[in-house]
Amino acid sequence: MTYIPLSGLSLRDIEYVVAVDDLRNFSRAAERCGVSQAGLSEQVRKLEMLLDVALFERSRRHVTPTPDGIRLIAMGREVLASARALIEAARARTGPLEGLLRIGVIATLGPYYVPSLLPMLRRSYPELRIQLTESLTTPMLSKLRQNELDLVFAALPVAGECFETAPLFDEPFLAAIPRTHPLATREPLAMQDLADHAGGGDLLLLEDGHCLRDQALAVCGTTPSRDQQRLATSLEMLWHMIGAGEGYSLIPQLALRNRSEWDELVATRPVPSARRSIGLVWRSSDPRGPAFREFAKFLRGNIPDGCHQPGM
Repeated sequence: MTYIPLSGLSLRDIEYVVAVDDLRNFSRAAERCGVSQAGLSEQVRKLEMLLDVALFERSRRHVTPTPDGIRLIAMGREVLASARALIEAARARTGPLEGLLRIGVIATLGPYYVPSLLPMLRRSYPELRIQLTESLTTPMLSKLRQNELDLVFAALPVAGECFETAPLFDEPFLAAIPRTHPLATREPLAMQDLADHAGGGDLLLLEDGHCLRDQALAVCGTTPSRDQQRLATSLEMLWHMIGAGEGYSLIPQLALRNRSEWDELVATRPVPSARRSIGLVWRSSDPRGPAFREFAKFLRGNIPDGCHQPGM
């Protein structure tokens, strides 16, 4: 079968032919299509040459489709209908908020934010299907870079020129302190108090790779020596170590929910200006960027209790 390239076939030419068939007049068809009669007639002739078929029988008094024209114009109408359906389907999409969206969430946020996030998305975006991944920041950004994820919820800022970000909310840190620790009696608690007790293993930390570890060290303004560090593999284990009286640490606001049974063991104190910025991250090359920004705007309108608008 001879290969026939489609480069010479355009939807515009098919529209011209359909208009002539509808109106049975080249002049009125040209007016409807917003072109000159000479231009429309020339394009119809070019299409007939491409198809090697006469679509219309022309005379001074009338224009009628030929038998081949009747068959091919009907097919042309189907092509135009499919093209319009394609455009309408594209316009009806809500960007990343329908179909499958692959989302990564940092481990110190996922268990505490996702339970309230999912019902909200289900109500507002019923066509959205979510595939969740929980990990540390660096491996998730690697997956995002390699197009294995679409979005990442992470603490800002993130490194990498290939990423675009949008802040969602600021999450305060609170100091979680064993009731038996001297800091438990300090209220209000100052950052200098945390720094003064950071040595000797009092400051408990997450293992390397957790962004929360770096944030805790930045707030406390000191780094315990390696032989004095007590490390936890997860935020839950860190909390248990605090409850056991091993030392204190900084805990994000959302991770303090539903811990009333620990009140006899752990005291929590606000730390002035200690917070982290949670945001969305995506590839700057992703054409869905405008839709992701709208998604971020929606999430900023539904900030979790205890958190604040970015920068406030």
